[in-house]
Amino acid sequence: MDRKSLIWASIFAVSMAFFESAVVVYLREIAYPSGFSLPIKALSSTLSLTEILRELFSLVMLLSVSALIAKKRLERFGWFLYIFAVWDIFYYIFLKLILGWPASFFTTDILFLVPVVWTGPVLAPLLLTILMILFSMLILKTTSKRRYLHLRGRELFLLILGSLVVILSFTFDYFINSQSNSLGSLSRSAYMPGNFNWFIFAAGYILILWGIIRFFVDNRKLLGR
Repeated sequence: MDRKSLIWASIFAVSMAFFESAVVVYLREIAYPSGFSLPIKALSSTLSLTEILRELFSLVMLLSVSALIAKKRLERFGWFLYIFAVWDIFYYIFLKLILGWPASFFTTDILFLVPVVWTGPVLAPLLLTILMILFSMLILKTTSKRRYLHLRGRELFLLILGSLVVILSFTFDYFINSQSNSLGSLSRSAYMPGNFNWFIFAAGYILILWGIIRFFVDNRKLLGR
């Protein structure tokens, strides 16, 4: 792994995490001047659309940096996972330092808005960052020696299926309890998240972990060199 690339990718991820947390600070001052609390309040259509686009372009930024660092497709994916994970971890660190939030790892958070509202306890995305860093390190381990790994169909199937199940765990409550029919919008009505479905999340988590383990087993000779 290129140490210089790792350092600069980490600096970018941490810096981006601060910008992300700063946006949250501003939004809470606008929507929750008395302090953030549930239910999630309805935003104006302009703020709602802007927030959705900001999240989409955040992903574009991560993809762009990954593409600049690496040439091979799987290597780019590894960098994307690493930057995303570091960004997510420091996002919560900065919010804790600035706002004293979240109160605990089980505090409910708004995770994403596309195509619908994703909610879940802070612990859930942090657990996913563990898998993301693990997988990214496996991919990037051989980068400096120019030995490229192979992501076979069975591993890809497990990773995609597990990711879809995890996404379902974050969006399941919105589909069940939301009063809004507007996909990805917070502009129609307030939304009160219910209990997070840890069973669905655990099922998706295990599938992703299984895919990573299979990836390691199939490439262990290259990884061990």
